[in-house]
Amino acid sequence: MPDITLLLLFIPTSFLVSISPGMCMTLAMTLGMSVGLKRTFYMMWGELLGVATVATAAVLGVAALMLNYPDVFNALKWIGGAYLIFVGIQMWQSKGNLALSLVANKPTEHVSAKNLFSKGYLTAVSNPKGWAFTASLLPPFINSEHTLAPQLIALVFILLATELICMTLYASGGHGLRKLLASNGHVQLLNRISACLMMAVGVWLAIS
Repeated sequence: MPDITLLLLFIPTSFLVSISPGMCMTLAMTLGMSVGLKRTFYMMWGELLGVATVATAAVLGVAALMLNYPDVFNALKWIGGAYLIFVGIQMWQSKGNLALSLVANKPTEHVSAKNLFSKGYLTAVSNPKGWAFTASLLPPFINSEHTLAPQLIALVFILLATELICMTLYASGGHGLRKLLASNGHVQLLNRISACLMMAVGVWLAIS
């Protein structure tokens, strides 16, 4: 059985960390602007799977091993960062799957769910700060006198729930901004705002 006291302490801790601006939250807000709230959930499912992967591996000790071999992370960071920057450049030019049409105010629908899902997963698993965070945060909330599996499941569930809530808030904010700017005919401006955020995530990922 999990330690109820530790779980109750973990809930606000997890929420405060999740709600703070980061790569995944910025990506959620960006996609909320470009593809709408509903389709952004595809990215969120990928991000949640990535967070679950990182959190489980961190508790099992893989994070410590990975952090000792930064070349692995450097490759993931640069590949992922370069791709997101490329997508941002396309959005700046009002091109690509994620850019809004200059002649329509509807959210972009033709970007695939698989594409969005992979963006979320890649961003989560290639963020070294995420590995370092989970490696340092989760162990203190695990009671060594109790069975590991139920505690890990409970902690990961709480972490995923708070991540989903916070990403939904960020994506909703982005979607609201999209509606405001699109209704005033500022679609190109919206594309460029989204592009700047997307490129910022890419740079952030590469240099973090």
